[in-house]
Amino acid sequence: FEDAVAVYAQQAKALLAGGVDGFVIETMMDLQEARAALIGVKETCDYPVMVSMTFGADGRTLNGTDPVSALITLQSLGADAVGCNCSTGPQDMAKVIAAMKPYATIPLLAKPNAGMPHLVNGVTTFDMTPEEFGSHASLLVKSGAAILGGCCGTAPAYIKELKSKAISLTAAKPGEKRKAAVCSYRETVRIANDLPLTIFGGKINPSGKKELKENLLRGEIASVWKMAQEQTRHGADIIDVNVHVKGADEESLLRRAVLTAVKACGKPVAIDTVDAAAAESALRVFPGRAVLNSVTARDGDMDTMLAVAARYGAMIVCMPLDEKGVPRSSSEAIENVKKIVDHAQKYGIHPEECLVDCLMLTTSAPPAAHQCTLEIIDWCTKHRIASLCGISNLSFGLDERQWIDSTFLCMAAGRGL
Repeated sequence: FEDAVAVYAQQAKALLAGGVDGFVIETMMDLQEARAALIGVKETCDYPVMVSMTFGADGRTLNGTDPVSALITLQSLGADAVGCNCSTGPQDMAKVIAAMKPYATIPLLAKPNAGMPHLVNGVTTFDMTPEEFGSHASLLVKSGAAILGGCCGTAPAYIKELKSKAISLTAAKPGEKRKAAVCSYRETVRIANDLPLTIFGGKINPSGKKELKENLLRGEIASVWKMAQEQTRHGADIIDVNVHVKGADEESLLRRAVLTAVKACGKPVAIDTVDAAAAESALRVFPGRAVLNSVTARDGDMDTMLAVAARYGAMIVCMPLDEKGVPRSSSEAIENVKKIVDHAQKYGIHPEECLVDCLMLTTSAPPAAHQCTLEIIDWCTKHRIASLCGISNLSFGLDERQWIDSTFLCMAAGRGL
């Protein structure tokens, strides 16, 4: 991945020396390669960058990425416009643009072919005339495109016709706020108060797992593959990955484990660490948009983690801990949450892109811990910020845990978890 970033940065430097005013990264079939190119350009200059994927008739790239996952990944990473080119004619491309539109906070780009190619006497031929091509301008703009062009089979006459039909049209403005959504290279998961419960799989965590801990100390992550698949089979929507073990190289391990997990199950991930370097290493290579778990209210640490999240477009988990440790009441926890959410906006991270960890403590000590958690959930629901809760922490050390956990889960979900 870093080799690819370096090669694209080299190309960007040469183009800058040639006097370009901006960049178009186009005809991309692999989302990870598109990410490498975008990072390569953005780490070279601050010129505008458009990124264009190519989608087949089935609505996915050759490597299986859907339009929404591509858009969310690339706009979160800092692209100035995203869209598609090549592969299809205007009618099929309009469907791809329409799928992206509800999630777009940047302009959408459409550069279709002049229809689909045919071989005639050994020569690739496109059947669509310039007039027919131009007639689809209205369809593309209504679908959400703000930037139009032509790809294979087109020529100056096609662009002239396209412009003549588009000149009187007005493109829809992009949305102002990103939707609360994370994705892998092939699947998007939305998280919001008005949507069904989202399940985070939290088994990939060496705390209390001797075998996993020993494997990680040896640098072995095959168990991550197995655990990611098992949790997916049991209904996990997002896979939380925590590989922190004292004495291990967390930065290297987390980077490898995150890639292993997404390859194993195709799900979005939550990158679970308090180490900023490890977080950046994993976010940099994750082929999608991840959750960074977590950002605390501790001064210094908060800014460092928010800067990393913003650089790679991650959603964040707000962990309401501060210099004093675990809050003694729900009101203290909520004040810490407010501090993180307010500060996140300075980095371009909206409240809709924040998840609040509602501090699920063991109910046997103190006995009222669950009430504190419910009060935090209530506050989150009232302010339309998504809440997150480690349900199984509640019953730690108790017998018949499933009854306690399932009962509390119903109570929490009823309050908007």
